[in-house]
Formats: sequence, C-alpha cells, structure tokens
Amino acid sequence: MHHLMRIIAPSILSADFGRLAEEIGAVEKAGADWIHIDVMDGHFVPNLTIGPLVVNSLRPVTKLPFDCHLMVEAPERFVEAFASAGADIITVHAEATIHLHRLISQIKGLGKKAGVSLNPATPLVAVETILPEIDLLLIMAVNPGFGGQTFIPLMAEKIAAARRLIDSRAPHVLLEVDGGITVENINAIAASGAQVFVAGATVFKSLNYLKTIQALKATR
Repeated sequence: MHHLMRIIAPSILSADFGRLAEEIGAVEKAGADWIHIDVMDGHFVPNLTIGPLVVNSLRPVTKLPFDCHLMVEAPERFVEAFASAGADIITVHAEATIHLHRLISQIKGLGKKAGVSLNPATPLVAVETILPEIDLLLIMAVNPGFGGQTFIPLMAEKIAAARRLIDSRAPHVLLEVDGGITVENINAIAASGAQVFVAGATVFKSLNYLKTIQALKATR
C-alpha cells in the first residue's frame, strides 16, 4: 500500500553551498532516497538558486535520482538543459506555464519523469485532467522561495484530497510534499497519503544526518 512507502528527498537548498558535493555524499550515506534540487529564477519565486551547470557538476557525485523542481517562469526554456545535466525527475509548476500538457510531453520526450507542482493557493483542479500523463504530483506546503518555512496546516486537507484524486484517476502517480516537513509532523503528513517527503532544513541543519533521516523514515 502507498502509505508504507516513504521516500526521503533532502533539499540541497538548505545544504552548505560551498560543500555541495560533500553534502550530497553525506545524505546519500545517511539513507536519503532522492536529492531534491530547488531551481529558482528570481521571477516566479523571490530567490535565485541553482542552474543546469551546477546539476551537471553534481551528477557524478551520486547515483541517487535528481528530483529537479523548476520554480521558474516559462519552464519550457530550461527543461532540455536540466535533462542534459542529469535530472531524473523534472517538476514544473502548473502556474508557470500556459501549455502544461505540451510541457509534460516535452519532459517525457526527453526520457525523464514528469512532475507537476502546485503552490498552496492553487486548487487540485489545475492538474486533474492531465494527472494520468504525469509521474509525480508535488504539493507545496509553504509558499516557495525560501527554505526553513513552517508547514501551512491548511495543506493537510489538500494532501488528503490529492491522495483520493490520484487513487481514483492515476494510481501510478507519486504524491510528494515540500515545505516545513519535520520529524514531528511527518507521520501526520504520511497518514494524509504523501509518499515522497522533501526535507531541507530538517536534514541539513541537523547535527546528525543519519539519525534525522532514520527518524523521518520511522513510522510511529
């Protein structure tokens, strides 16, 4: 059953940027399942982060899947560059493109898994019709742009609704949650039906990555 699977995807947004390769190696050794890469353009979200060149240079460091989350305007401009750089999953925002179906086809055409992300205020209806075409649905539980924010309680209901929608329309789709996930709240979020958990500050600001990732994976 879906609720037994718990994929932990540490977000390197909260890592030490001066030691990114080491940080990725450390979380891989500590039991991380994916590496979540937050791509921000300073337009779609109020911050600038990592581009394809960095992803490309980090690719030889780890065998873990690169979960690239494009928080950018006109993501169609960047999909190919991130695919070439070694992204395994490319997630785009429903709000950032007019032609979401075309964009998903573009990602799939490059042989990558396609994800769609929704900001907290964007309703699930934005992805309902294309759900069968995608591999992953990412629910933002904070307003994207910065790491270390607090989970928006309203989102628990949205995650549960997303779970029901996926189960009825496209059971193959993985349900991912990003924003404010902690050792204290992960079990409740998992109970709502999430399978993939992006944890930035929770992992990278902890003193012991192994203990923290084990705690995130522990069903209590």
